[in-house]
Order: sequence, then structure tokens, then C-alpha cells
Amino acid sequence: MSKKQIVNIINFIRDVEPRCYVDLVEPVRHQIELMQQYNLKGTFLLQYDALIDNVYTDMLKSLDPEQFELGVWFEIVQPQCEAVGIPWTGRFPWDWHVHCGFSVGYTKKQREMLADVLFEKFREIFGKYPRVFGSWFFDTHTVRYITEKYGLDAMCNCKEQYGTDGYTLWGGYYGQGYYPSKTNVFIPARTSEEQISVPLFRMLGSDHVYQYDRGVNVSDNEHLVQGVITLEPVYQNEGGGGDPAWVDWYMRENFNGECLSFGYAQAGQENSMSWKSMGKGIEYQFPLFAKLAAEGKISVEKLGDTGKWYKKTYTHTPSSAITAHNAYDDDNKTSVWYCSDLYRINLYSDSNSFRIRDIHIFDEKMPDPFEDTVCTANDAAYETLPLVDGNRHSGSGVLAGVRILRDGKELLSDKMEFSDIGNDSAKVSYGNFDFLLEKDGFSVTSESDFSMAYLFGRKGKEIPEVLSFSERELSLRYLDRKYKIRLDSGVFASPTEVRSENGKISVSFVC
Repeated sequence: MSKKQIVNIINFIRDVEPRCYVDLVEPVRHQIELMQQYNLKGTFLLQYDALIDNVYTDMLKSLDPEQFELGVWFEIVQPQCEAVGIPWTGRFPWDWHVHCGFSVGYTKKQREMLADVLFEKFREIFGKYPRVFGSWFFDTHTVRYITEKYGLDAMCNCKEQYGTDGYTLWGGYYGQGYYPSKTNVFIPARTSEEQISVPLFRMLGSDHVYQYDRGVNVSDNEHLVQGVITLEPVYQNEGGGGDPAWVDWYMRENFNGECLSFGYAQAGQENSMSWKSMGKGIEYQFPLFAKLAAEGKISVEKLGDTGKWYKKTYTHTPSSAITAHNAYDDDNKTSVWYCSDLYRINLYSDSNSFRIRDIHIFDEKMPDPFEDTVCTANDAAYETLPLVDGNRHSGSGVLAGVRILRDGKELLSDKMEFSDIGNDSAKVSYGNFDFLLEKDGFSVTSESDFSMAYLFGRKGKEIPEVLSFSERELSLRYLDRKYKIRLDSGVFASPTEVRSENGKISVSFVC
């Protein structure tokens, strides 16, 4: 099967920006003009307040539906609440605080009412229900409700981030798309019985090398809000979508074909960021997308078309990979992300060392924290089950991660080489070590024995509790969920160290 390389241009529209004066119409007009100029397909998602403003709907009604797709953006606003008789508790007509601006701040019945008024208003204006749905942050009950009642082709939510914008999505399927669990939309379904059969795509196009460590504070136990380095055109300092050199690097590395299933990125920007901030970035990106599409290197699609293709191609979430052979500003840094429906892992190397930066495990039955709870705070979080967390577990002078040791010495720096070996599996070679990444776990082999040690320095609630360990099994608990790490080869010397057997360590995960 050929590996499709997909870019979704998704621009979403708000009708109010209380933080400062911004011309909210100008970005939409320019985005449309540039997409028409370069014949790029894409998607506009309307927040409720934009949906009831003729200045946007009149502009969008005139667009060619073959090129432009319209859908809804599900952040809650004052006129939406007033339309269904729900008290508005925000500081402004649109307020980014979670308790009022996102669905988790409302009861289940209220979530349904807020979704209904959005979908019905869209149908009133455009003559049909929307087929695409997005938000930075939404709950599982809302997704079950709208997919069963209205049907969708695709959904999108925010990238991985810790504390940015007041909410956290951490430990999930890293990039691309997946079929979510009926119990927790942030987690891929592992069984057909648990699966919501509408794909959910992760937005924003994160830097594969640098985004993960943004906000790491190695010196002490304080965790900083994670910064942003993504394809968003407003970011241009230290990389990002407004920096042409970074964009060139990102498009080369993200769409290098080493994706196992398909390559993916979301481009575009919300109108509240202002044309002054985003204009130069978009004016560089859009002609580049057109050039790469003409060369057959990427396919620029509407979100709904990508969702329909995904449904036809995959009945279940495929494993995926995102690789970077270097950083945009450093040839010595490499990164490999691998995700299956059970776990994710990140292998990282630089000029100093190698480490496994991240392993999170996906439990499809892990409850949505807001299934029966209304969020009353300004922020909120969705998480999965941590084993290795190089971001949140760093501190006290230690950069967290799994190091490979031989004779007590850490593995020296080398370059990683990635191979797609089929059957949802990948091989990553690093010097004389081979990592085999498979759906249910991974293995590490070498010509002689070695050990793997998890070093971390932070103490706190993000560290899983060790329930028990033996030579072959480690039992952990996090957020009241129990999970196990089993060794088919190798032995646990302690909960944080594994020693190889005949030059091999083989790990599997059980929820």
C-alpha cells in the first residue's frame, strides 16, 4: 500500500477577540484568496458566534464546495449558551478558561444542547449538517452524541501539550490520526466493540525533535508551561511555521515516507491571531504546498475527504511513525516517534547521548475524567498511562529517560536508521543496537549483554506508583488504573533497571 502524505489546511473562525483589537475578517479573506490563488483545498470551521455573523457566512457561501469545506469549531461562547438558556460564566463573550469555554465545563445534557444548537444553526444557514468537527479540547460524551446523532467524516483536536493555553493533552497518539475509544476519546480503541468509527486527527504539526522538551526544567522540580514550536504560521522564533527554514525542514522530514501508514500535518491558523502575525508564514507555506503537491510529494485535502479516505483504508487504527533525521538547526539530533493502538514510544539521540524519551500506554477503558464530572477550574487535563516521561519526570538536575548501559557506561552517540519492516512494525538501528517496534511492545538486541536504566529526577503526582515487581513483571498504578510491563527476554533488576538476556530485552504491555 502506498504511503499517502496528507496536508489538511484547517482555518477556524471566531467572532470576538477580547485580549486585544484584531481585525478578524482580514485573515479569513486573505486565507481564501491565497487558497484560490494556489488551488489548495481546505476546511473552515466556524465557532457559534462566527456562524451567526453574516460577514463570515456570506463570504463562505460563495465558495466552491469542491475546493472549500465548512464545518464547526466547538468552543463555547456566550450567544451559544444564551440560545439554549444556559447561564454564561465567562469573563468575555468568548473566554478560553476551560470551565466556560469548553464542553467539559457543562453537564452531559448541557453538552448535548450546546452541540445541537451549533449543528442546527449550521444546517439552517448552509442547508445541511456539518460533517467535520473540531476543537482544541472536547469530551467523550459529546463525541459519542454527535457521531451517533449527526454522523461525521472526521474530527480534529489539539496536539500534545502540557499546560499550554490552560489545558493539557499528554501521553496520547502522537500526530496523524486514530479511531478513539468510546470510553475515552483521547485514547485509541483497541477493540472493535470499543471503537468510535470516526477518525480523530491531531492538529498543528509539532516539531518532532524540540516540541516534546519545551518547558522542561531540569534544575529543580518545578514544571514550566510547555512552549510551542509547530507549523502554525504565527511562530517564527526558534523555529515554527513563520520561519521559512524551519518550514522547509519540517516538510522534508515529516513527509519523508517513513511513516508506516500515512504522513500527516495540519496547516492553517485561527483568525484571532491576526493577519499581521500569520501573513508572512502563510504566504510562504501555501505556495510551497502547491509546489509539493504538483510534484506528487503531498496531497492537500479537505479534512472530511481525509476522514473518508481513512475510513475506506483502515478499519482499525494503524500503527504509525514520525521520524526526523536531524533537527532544523542541528544535524546531530534525531527523533523517532512510533504509535500503535496500545502505546507510544520516542527514541531520541543527540551529540551527547541516546535515550528513550517517552513511553505511554493506552488503556481503552481508562475513564474520561469528565464523563460524569463538570470541570469548574480554569484548566483541565487528559492523560494516558506513563512509563517513561522525559518531560514531566525531569528535575533535580536529571534529564529523564531510559539510558542504555554496557559495563556501567552509557551508550555513546550515533545516528538512528529507520526501516519499515511491514506488519505495523519498524526497526530502528543505533550503532550495534536494533530496536524492533511492534504493535504490542518492543525489543532491543545487541551482540552482547547490556542494561536499560530509567533515570528521572522529579518527584510528584506524575510518577506512577510501583505496586510490585519480579524478574519478569512490573506492576504500576496511575490515576487508579493498573498496568503491567512484562519481559519475554531480560529481567528486572529493580523497577527502574532491566538487564538483557543473551543480548536481548523484549517488552510487552498489559492494561
